[in-house]
Amino acid sequence: MKERKSMNLNKNIFREYDIRGIYPSELNETVAYYVGLAYGTRLKEKGKDTTVLGYDNRVSSMSLANYMANGLLDAGVNVKNIGLVTTPMCYFAANYLYVNASMMITASHNPKEYNGFKFSYNGIHNAYGKDVTELYEMLLTGKAKKADKRGTIENINIEDEYIKMILDDIRLGDRKIKVIYDCGNGTTSIIADKIFNKLNIEKKGIYNISDGNFPNHQPDPAVSENLNDLRQEVVNYQADVGIAFDGDGDRVGFVDEKGRIIPIEEYMIIMWRDICDRVSNRKCLFDVKCSKALEDELLKLGVEPICYRTGGTYTRAKIAELNIPLGGELSGHICFRDRFKGYDDGIYNGIRLIELLSNTDKNLSSLSEGINKYYNTPEIKIEVTDTSKFIIVDKIKEYAQSMNYQMLTIDGVKVKFPDCSSALVRASNTTPCITLRFEAKTQERLQEIYNEFITKLNEIIKELA
Repeated sequence: MKERKSMNLNKNIFREYDIRGIYPSELNETVAYYVGLAYGTRLKEKGKDTTVLGYDNRVSSMSLANYMANGLLDAGVNVKNIGLVTTPMCYFAANYLYVNASMMITASHNPKEYNGFKFSYNGIHNAYGKDVTELYEMLLTGKAKKADKRGTIENINIEDEYIKMILDDIRLGDRKIKVIYDCGNGTTSIIADKIFNKLNIEKKGIYNISDGNFPNHQPDPAVSENLNDLRQEVVNYQADVGIAFDGDGDRVGFVDEKGRIIPIEEYMIIMWRDICDRVSNRKCLFDVKCSKALEDELLKLGVEPICYRTGGTYTRAKIAELNIPLGGELSGHICFRDRFKGYDDGIYNGIRLIELLSNTDKNLSSLSEGINKYYNTPEIKIEVTDTSKFIIVDKIKEYAQSMNYQMLTIDGVKVKFPDCSSALVRASNTTPCITLRFEAKTQERLQEIYNEFITKLNEIIKELA
């Protein structure tokens, strides 16, 4: 394959913790080749000569991976090509093959017209911030160059080893659990059946045929509408739990036996109740979008709550740094380090809940009993421009300061009121959007806070127009 000679490089695709854009207008085979060349050049500068390369099931992913491989090889890097895999399988392969570097072609939960690149210089710790933007700078300045000696490529299938790793960790009890799982036609479709078929459970998969056009619904379990079919199937099948995965398999969502969506905060509470007496490090890290109900429950359990910025890359790295047994974020990135590898694997996280249920006679809904009740909105996304979103957040911060509100500014602005209500306004790391979430003890107070901040945001956006 020959490299393409011209490239229109859009700076906006180089985001906070990955490279992501619309295919082919923003991100295409030419971009893939040159990003591979830049990443390979940087790997060599870091003293590494080998990387794992995988891709998800999006329509454009295989072609992008081929061009990416060509760029890596031209940079003098050896490529261990693991083919069509979930992102967690890519993390696993980097560890299993003792490579400790990886490039994954995926746009995660984004719509089908997107694609992107997640990459790492150090195992499960995806590059972010400067490590991403420096590839853009390298391409602008011509620092990404061909090596004197071209690298080699090896095709490797790690599927069996990945399945064995998960099955060896899981300890199902005597109770046979009924499970519905929804792959959303995403990349988990290639592996979920093979794993669930080996478990002593009753199960039914839906939308478990791989199709990168995602014909049934967007594979994003953080959006409640995407779980409607799963909810209905759970009730009809009289299942104990429903599990949904995102497009590349690193995120997860849950439905209880009544068809109710289990918020990720509840999942973390349920799992912490299970593990807290078996771990020595009683710390839990979660992102700013999570409900105060999680913090309340952690304190009851004697677990130190650590609120952190949003982004699976950030939470994964911090959880590893602090050796936290279990942490995650509202979008469905969950990391276990009590006996797992510390990266976010939607299938593994789903099976951990199956394991818990199989060792108790309680229904999933009853495991949520005793959690403090808060009313909250789902994530609200307001489309703006990539340049204006940070200006908007700064102006909200100025407004909060002018009102003498207590604020948390680790990621955007989270206003915390004395009555335990809150308002979060932050710039999305992956899209040109402002992300909002509001929470309160009553519906009336929730509406009051919502109205205040939506009114202010509309004023700011109008001023900037």
